[in-house]
Amino acid sequence: MADRIVQDNQPRKTKFTFEEAVDVWLRQWAGQFQHEIAAAYVINSGRVSDVLNEVTHVGSREEAARRLGRIA
Repeated sequence: MADRIVQDNQPRKTKFTFEEAVDVWLRQWAGQFQHEIAAAYVINSGRVSDVLNEVTHVGSREEAARRLGRIA
């Protein structure tokens, strides 16, 4: 008999905070794929794309670059 499927009922994220958006950039530059970042945050990969295309959290790229010591 197959194991019973149990629903976890944990709320899923629907948007990133600014700090998480900065982390998205850092993860992207470290070589993670968008779907891997989305899975880590349990969020739709379209939200990761929104950050990386600067649709949301404009300025997060510059902040991530500053934290790495990169020139934005």
